[in-house]
Amino acid sequence: MSDRTRQKNHGRAFPIAIVGHVDHGKSTLIGRLLHDTGSLPEGKVAALQEASRKRGMPFEWSFVMDALKVERDQGITIDTTRMRFQSERRDYVIIDAPGHAEFLKNMLTGAAAAEAAILVIDVIEGMSEQTRRHAFLLKLLGIREIVVAVNKMDRCDYAREAFDKVTAAVSSYLAGLGLIASAIVPIAARHGDMIAHRLAPLSWHNGPTLLEALDALHGAPGEVDRPLRLPVQDVYKFDDRRIIVGRIESGRLRVGARLRFSPGGRSARIASLESWNAQAAVSAGAGQSIGLTLDEDIFVERGQVASTPDEAPQVARRLKLRLFHFGHAPLRAGDEVRLQIGFADHKVAIETIDSVVDVQSLASHPATVVARHDVADVVVESRTPMAVDTSQDRALARGILRAGHEIVAGCLVERALSTEPLPSALQNVTAVASAVPPAERAAAWGHRGGVLWLTGLSGAGKSTLARALEKELFERQWRAVLLDGDTLRRTLNADLGFSESERAENVRRIGAMAQHLAENGQLAIVACIAPRASYRARLRDALGPLFHEIYVRAPLAVCEQRDVKGLYAKARRGEIAGFTGVSDPYEPPAAAELEIGTDMLAPAECVARLLDYAERAFRASDVRRLAS
Repeated sequence: MSDRTRQKNHGRAFPIAIVGHVDHGKSTLIGRLLHDTGSLPEGKVAALQEASRKRGMPFEWSFVMDALKVERDQGITIDTTRMRFQSERRDYVIIDAPGHAEFLKNMLTGAAAAEAAILVIDVIEGMSEQTRRHAFLLKLLGIREIVVAVNKMDRCDYAREAFDKVTAAVSSYLAGLGLIASAIVPIAARHGDMIAHRLAPLSWHNGPTLLEALDALHGAPGEVDRPLRLPVQDVYKFDDRRIIVGRIESGRLRVGARLRFSPGGRSARIASLESWNAQAAVSAGAGQSIGLTLDEDIFVERGQVASTPDEAPQVARRLKLRLFHFGHAPLRAGDEVRLQIGFADHKVAIETIDSVVDVQSLASHPATVVARHDVADVVVESRTPMAVDTSQDRALARGILRAGHEIVAGCLVERALSTEPLPSALQNVTAVASAVPPAERAAAWGHRGGVLWLTGLSGAGKSTLARALEKELFERQWRAVLLDGDTLRRTLNADLGFSESERAENVRRIGAMAQHLAENGQLAIVACIAPRASYRARLRDALGPLFHEIYVRAPLAVCEQRDVKGLYAKARRGEIAGFTGVSDPYEPPAAAELEIGTDMLAPAECVARLLDYAERAFRASDVRRLAS
């Protein structure tokens, strides 16, 4: 390639990640690609050959990339490495992402900057588990253009049948991920076959060389034409001005345009655009780092996202995430981690683990933990609202999870759950408090409001005891209401299934209804399994002193013998999936306010204990003082 051609085509480098199994020849391919495109410094290969001779080891093209001594000694790439090369069409920056299982975190963070990827597969070994994990990670990162390089064709004497077999396997797997390879190219990286030049051994291949396949890629869509997203990196104060700084991920800014900052919803117009070492501009587009001032002194902080008012990101406290976990400690429901999206950092709890995905078959199965290198669908909950997008190729749709200072997972936002109403809508909604204070109700009715939540296995006796307690309290002039989980499944929660996230939402809705009743002086008697301790912990957190947990305890064998609804029998026959106590765990309370063993006590004694607890917990002993 001439210097004139290089100069003409020099511009923004097209970022491409190279991923694949540790032994499938990524570094060899990169070294050869750099050499065959004339992108190595003069004398580089000769120097490496001499260094190899002195070390008493044969020269490998992988040494071009694996420059660290420890990497040459161990024969594996540890960190991501970036190098430029050029074709006749354009400049590239190639990101060599580690393939070894121990360094998947580096692979994830390195490949995150890429717009396309090369997936390297050994024609002899085919689709290894690690290769499948890397393909899954490309999906997770939102990379849609993938060139597959089937390497080491020299090891099978360039047999077309071997190439076709790998082609079928990788095409099928990518299709399961919703991906289609832009090209699948047979290569022998060690000899340079079909990388930048067509050589005789692979003359049967009518498709492009690897370099031609790369030149045919389109790259990421024009970010400037997408909705505006400017994550706020910081806010600086100079003189009397507050300058908001950040990088425009997509869209365009223009002086005078109105911005909305999410979460929060405050808005103002752009008064000026500030650039470093440059004249003031009137507009700026995607990819630029910029500072701006506003025409109003509104509160803006790091982590918020600027957008146009009519195309703001979603704001939610609960998210469904697909994550790739590479931390050493497993993740469990109830664990607290930090979710970072853009510059926002949120403390979140793992609410539920919906499923873990088998990277070999792509089938999902229920799980109670997310182990190292698992791909899982989880629901997380934050105390603070989070601004996100759900389109997989958007910056606000991808994030990382941290435990302490360690990155333990990469994640993709699949869905925003329980989205926060837009501030414009909230302006037209006013919460109306009851005209009757709780103290007046307690004085009139002789008891305070509260929630008695009866939890336990199906068949333990929750509904039976709840109905009996409601009847007894009614006869004593109490305002008591039964909320039965199965009954509400037919009405309020008829739209919910039995996945982990839907079970959590079922409990949340019942809890909200019970809270409303309790805050208005009534005693809500809830009969609902709520099998996870984390569900009930969130109820206790939300309801505070109104919440009283009653553990209706009975051994599983006793519950199965009763089998009032015939559910255990169906679950044992496989007719009900994820049934609590059989194929799904029940987590008993560690410190319930009251525990009742229905296998040891007669029904009348159980009800008597519930009545006694209600009298002690909710009876208003001094009604005059409460009313005053």
